[in-house]
Amino acid sequence: MKESRWTESLYDYLNNEEDARACKEINEEACQYTPKNYFIIMISNIFTKLGDTLSNPKTVLTWVMSYVNAPVYLISFIVPIRESGSMLPQIVIASYIRTKKKRKWVYVFGSIFQCLSIMAIGLVTLHTTGAKAGWLIMFFLIIFSLSRGLCSVASKDVLGKTIPKQKRGKLKGYTASASGILVLLAGLYLMYQSKSGADSTFYSYTLFFAGSMWLIAAVIYAMIREFPGETSGGKNGWKEAMERMSLIGSDKNLRNFVIARSLLLCSALTAPFYVLLAQDILGKEGYLMGLFILVNGLASILSAPIWGRMADVSSKNVMVIAAIIASMLGIVMFILISYIPVIRNAAWLYPLAFFVLGIAHSGVRLGRKTYIVDMAGGNKRTDYVSVSNTIIGLILLVTGGISAVASIISIEGVILVLSLFGVLGAYKSYKLPNVE
Repeated sequence: MKESRWTESLYDYLNNEEDARACKEINEEACQYTPKNYFIIMISNIFTKLGDTLSNPKTVLTWVMSYVNAPVYLISFIVPIRESGSMLPQIVIASYIRTKKKRKWVYVFGSIFQCLSIMAIGLVTLHTTGAKAGWLIMFFLIIFSLSRGLCSVASKDVLGKTIPKQKRGKLKGYTASASGILVLLAGLYLMYQSKSGADSTFYSYTLFFAGSMWLIAAVIYAMIREFPGETSGGKNGWKEAMERMSLIGSDKNLRNFVIARSLLLCSALTAPFYVLLAQDILGKEGYLMGLFILVNGLASILSAPIWGRMADVSSKNVMVIAAIIASMLGIVMFILISYIPVIRNAAWLYPLAFFVLGIAHSGVRLGRKTYIVDMAGGNKRTDYVSVSNTIIGLILLVTGGISAVASIISIEGVILVLSLFGVLGAYKSYKLPNVE
């Protein structure tokens, strides 16, 4: 009882609850357990975000695959596989989850499988090399990605059932702040530890630790007090998906947004190639991986609040500006790497470029998420998001293939090709109507 009063007091303080607690869009029974559930979700999400950082495909997995000498064409698919695997099946997954009265167990199940997948990648890193290691990592990454999709859909349902409206944004904000600090500490720790020598054991243990974060998160998440909810709507997922896909043909604004969003994938897809460039030119010293994690975390923490304020004025302008930054960075990097060898060998260039790319990617993500929410209202929002995610999941696989082909030419060539797509993406974003 004492602990309950403590959580209630802290919850009221964080959410400025001075009078009777407001519980919009959740029932009275769930309202009684809101403070406890609030902190359980927050702590669980902090652990998963730390796990995400320590197994990030754009930094850690790219670094690990390069270290074990996996083919570059496979590394080109790391980000597309990780993202599309969790996006493509979401409509079908959502239909299945709607048949369950309690959805937290779907999340727990998904978290355990994410833990096992990342630990399996750690074992592959420890015991195999070359193309075999690359293909095994991709296999376990697919399992991880599908499990991530389960958690993504289930967590939104559980959040909606347990946390009142107008408290969910603050919860995400506090989680992001706390996990951001842990990310910086993790980056510093990896930089320090790798000074004594980074080998396959060091990288595999990092992945084992990352995997354990999802196991801890699953145990904590299982403590949520969730009451049975509605189970209607569990129709054939593929049939629903096909019906919703017709929106692309009939809704011009959605169609143009999806085209723009597809072209803006450059900010995410180029990231692994900046890491590969650093390894190719500076070497595979472990401290560099920690430095990339550190600057990426800093970029998000410093830029997200600014992008957020700008997005409230015009989210499409945020997409335009962020895309221009990412694209110009890529073009400049191509010129420096190809024609100015003095700067090409500078150790400061690659972490700095990754920091700028992190700022740009943060703007692209925040801008397009805000735009689609503001563009649609009510039930249309769900349809817009599911259709957009499904198409983007398919396009990610196609662009991964383009990157794989381009990587045969050169790593900097891939960055240039994707950056040129980004220029076109900035133009298409500029042509979108304002929705604020």
